[in-house]
Amino acid sequence: MRNIKLFESDDHRFILLNESEPGEEDGIRSNQYLITHHDEGVLLDPGGFGVMPRVLAEMLRYVRPEQIKAIFLSHQDPDIVGGLSTWMELCRSPVHVSSIWIRFLPHYGLKDMDRFIGVPNEGMDYESELGFKLKVVPAHFLHSEGQINVYDPVSKILFTGDIGAAMLPMEKDDAFIDDFSSHLTYIESFHRRYMCSNKAIRCWLETIADLDIAMIAPQHGPVYRGAAVQDFLNWLKDLQCGIDLMQAGGRFKESD
Repeated sequence: MRNIKLFESDDHRFILLNESEPGEEDGIRSNQYLITHHDEGVLLDPGGFGVMPRVLAEMLRYVRPEQIKAIFLSHQDPDIVGGLSTWMELCRSPVHVSSIWIRFLPHYGLKDMDRFIGVPNEGMDYESELGFKLKVVPAHFLHSEGQINVYDPVSKILFTGDIGAAMLPMEKDDAFIDDFSSHLTYIESFHRRYMCSNKAIRCWLETIADLDIAMIAPQHGPVYRGAAVQDFLNWLKDLQCGIDLMQAGGRFKESD
């Protein structure tokens, strides 16, 4: 358990709250992020039920639950949404998720659906009462049909959900990626199987092309920084994945 300040200024922070230990998530460690601006906070992918106490303990180092003004869910998977009912009891903030997933979320035992805000297909801009701004970026089919990213223009960090996610061995616990070539082995098979298609990738790359990105912060694995950011995006551009590789009978061909 740890927290890492990815960015910090006098009034703004972007924090990796916790890389969870294996347990309820079947050995898949996940990242939960907190952005603070003055006295306000925003949670990104708060995580499954099993990690909730540790994430809360880390969050309390910086803000109280009543200071959380928004929660963003990149998609609908249990390692993101599993602990949400408890978070909603503590934090009275709205919850932002793709509009296509709102009707499914009650199956997690969520009751107060009036607090959910559906993100439209084209994304949206978020602004708090105190002028805290974020950009919600569509990333459809990477891997979820309604995947969203969140871009913080102050820190220049793009939270990407499962895009850039790494499946690391338990003994490896790097916080950052500086050398992309040495990291490729931990992301290649995941992206070939979980990302929908190269067309979806290229639509996303076009969508983020005008963003000034200093770091890419995925939901699993280390954070990309420096040259690794562009190296990852360059590799992703030509990746054949998902339905590009699918064959009859449930088989997937090896990529060229």
